[in-house]
Amino acid sequence: MAKPIMIMGCTSDAGKSFLVTALCRHFANQGVQVAPFKAQNMSNNAAVTAEGLEIGRAQYLQALAARTTPQARMNPVLLKPSAETYSQVIVLGKFSPEITALPWLERRNRLWPVVRAALHSLLDDYEQVVIEGAGSPAEVNLRASDIVNMAVALECQADVYLVADIDRGGSFAHLLGTWACLEPPEQALIKGFVLNKFRGDPRLLGNAMSWLQARTGIPTVAIIPMIDHALPEEDALHHRAAPVEEQINIALIAYPYASNLDEFDPLIHEPGVTLVPVRELERLDRYHAVILPGSKNTVESLRHLRQTGLAAEISRAAQRGIPILGICGGLQMLGQQICDPGHLEGGDMPGLGLLDVTTTLLPEKVTAQREAHIVSGDVGGGVVRGYEIHHGQTQAGLNVRAHLEAGLGWQQGNVWGVYLHGLLENTAYRQQFLARLGWRGQTRDWQAYLDEQLERVAALIPASGWFASKDTG
Repeated sequence: MAKPIMIMGCTSDAGKSFLVTALCRHFANQGVQVAPFKAQNMSNNAAVTAEGLEIGRAQYLQALAARTTPQARMNPVLLKPSAETYSQVIVLGKFSPEITALPWLERRNRLWPVVRAALHSLLDDYEQVVIEGAGSPAEVNLRASDIVNMAVALECQADVYLVADIDRGGSFAHLLGTWACLEPPEQALIKGFVLNKFRGDPRLLGNAMSWLQARTGIPTVAIIPMIDHALPEEDALHHRAAPVEEQINIALIAYPYASNLDEFDPLIHEPGVTLVPVRELERLDRYHAVILPGSKNTVESLRHLRQTGLAAEISRAAQRGIPILGICGGLQMLGQQICDPGHLEGGDMPGLGLLDVTTTLLPEKVTAQREAHIVSGDVGGGVVRGYEIHHGQTQAGLNVRAHLEAGLGWQQGNVWGVYLHGLLENTAYRQQFLARLGWRGQTRDWQAYLDEQLERVAALIPASGWFASKDTG
């Protein structure tokens, strides 16, 4: 077994997830049995494993990059924000009400044994483990509760590589300052610095890397160029766009606590289609369709729609015949009523009334990979695949008809609501959805396209001279 490799960043969004993904595919391409690991992730972008367990979407993708099966032990703790100061805690793929109820500083004693066991199980089963840190290891105020950064590195004596986003500026100060915040045993684990998202001529760096090594004793081992790619974002929607004439324009309602937004990436990357995140009130009549995504707090997201006036505008769009698609929490918002007897999300709330369904929020969470037949629509009888993550149980009224079998989706006129995440990643379904809007293109196999993107980013590793061979020990 090779020594574990750990990627830490000077800041959030330095590119840790991206580099772990690239390294996983790089090692897999060399025939190494490799697995990703992130002890604790904070994200509302979650996926479901074959066993029905939740993990961060980033770790799910990293497992696919490694050509291995996504497993809950690859992300043993997942924090899903559902209020300003509240996050649901997922432990080994399952919601833990007990740990969620604990104050932050009291959680470590419960979570560290879980993290440690998951880490060592992967070290036992794989030739190479590539570990991702979170945020920055220089957050000295969080050192006592750390279960994801240097605590993990020290536990397995990983070779740590510290990454800075050079595109932001100040990268050498970030690297030097982060290194200086570490304790001597932690500094000893740092094997190299990585400059990520570099644009332009490397000669512009001058002697900065020698300057840094003279002060730290640590070399800069790789310069990774900035490239455009279609890999999903880990935990936020950075995509920006405005409607484009002569294209199919789709409004994605980006309310607070929106979840699993990366499932709409296939629309972002289809030629002739523009997906526009809508956060505040605007007229929706210039859009060909409106999508309401999932939400980690459906009631609060719905309250935001009403407070901004978007709720009324969505209703007007539906009345004008614009297709409306709600997924999971979006489905629940489109219904007549959200009943919350246990105050999971703050109490009952009337829905938008565009679908004749009623949802009751229950403590037990549904998490499962699903396959379902389409029973209404242009590809009736076809099969779609995806996954469920939700607390609600939805009952259909007399005015809707089934769209997906087994209570997974309904249709009422030009309004559709489904529980199946990943619906638009299905090639045939995305084709008929866009064709209904007047699109004349041909959809591509999204999973095959993602695999092409994984190969592109993996090629950056040997091109930089970093881990040019599979001997990492």
